[in-house]
Amino acid sequence: MPASVYLLALCQALMMTGNTVVISASALVGETLASAPALATIPFGVQFLGMALTTFPASLLMQKIGRRAGFILGAGIGLIGAGVCTFAIVAQSMAWFVAGSFAIGSFSAMAQYYRFAAADVAAPEIRARAISYVLAGGVIAAFLGPNLARYTRALWPEHLFAGCFAALMILMVLSALLAAALQIPRTGAVHAEGCARPTKTVIMQPIYIVAVLGAMVGYGVMNLLMSATPLAMKFYGHAFDETAFVIQWHVMAMFAPSFVTGSLIARFGVLQVMAAGAVLLIASVFANLAGQALPNFYAALILLGLGWNFLFVGGTFLLTQAHRPAEKAVAQGINDLLVFSAVTLTALSSGMVQFAVGWRMVNAGVLPLVLVVLVSLLWLAWRQRSAAPASRA
Repeated sequence: MPASVYLLALCQALMMTGNTVVISASALVGETLASAPALATIPFGVQFLGMALTTFPASLLMQKIGRRAGFILGAGIGLIGAGVCTFAIVAQSMAWFVAGSFAIGSFSAMAQYYRFAAADVAAPEIRARAISYVLAGGVIAAFLGPNLARYTRALWPEHLFAGCFAALMILMVLSALLAAALQIPRTGAVHAEGCARPTKTVIMQPIYIVAVLGAMVGYGVMNLLMSATPLAMKFYGHAFDETAFVIQWHVMAMFAPSFVTGSLIARFGVLQVMAAGAVLLIASVFANLAGQALPNFYAALILLGLGWNFLFVGGTFLLTQAHRPAEKAVAQGINDLLVFSAVTLTALSSGMVQFAVGWRMVNAGVLPLVLVVLVSLLWLAWRQRSAAPASRA
């Protein structure tokens, strides 16, 4: 495995550590700064809005300046965002907290390309493993993130959670240093342009549509339930430390399978692994619907993380099969734009939906979306099996 894959895994670990801190703290900070409790998740949603609006330009920018320079630039933007959020908590300003969250989202948009950078440096036969190894860096975040949130939450007792975002500034500096050590080949866009198909041809392929749909719904459902969980746990009387541990095990479940997801894809096939992810998301919903005791939250968030992993790693690998090298900037950019637009919508709406319809309806409402993904995967598998005999004839 190329050394850059392991460096990218460390970058992923730092990014997800920061995201875990934000997941644990953002809605609770928003609740203290917002004019109404239903607006508590607005900053978290704006973070994903920043991600969604940045992701496509980031892909085109990296095609011009290279992955490494793009990752360093992204860390610099994240450093500014974390500093603004720290200031906002001290100043008790919702507007500044929203602005800082947007900048953190822009960093996350550029950092999402760590997984595609792994595909750039890995040979085709180990590409699925390289992608999953990078995402496995999130295992470190599962332990470091929630504990970092817990220990820095009251670093300044008069300004709760300001220490969390100050710690995030340090993570951004470390991310930039690691990115500077990366060795990633640059694809000559001008040289490759002649091999590129029209964008419409690329994105209308069934394999591309299913890859994007799986990642969109998998990430969107996971984010909706995950971002609403701290508020739900508080409503049902669970302490912040309990919430932090639930998030910790959720993040562990999101990334620990990545050590084997690539091997599972190689053995059973990417569509089968993604279908298993959809089934796990359905199981997560039923665990939440079964009750609101602490074991229910643990079981639901662990199943949610596992389902996300299989759908997102699988969708990422499936997407690499849907485009040529000359098409990757546009194909990957459109994919992440759509995925993180869905994530933005769920993050912006999770608090309002939960206060409007309740925790049980939030869970029940995602089931039709997951079923659509499951049906689309079965359809693509049937289509590919039907095409195989014709291609051999």
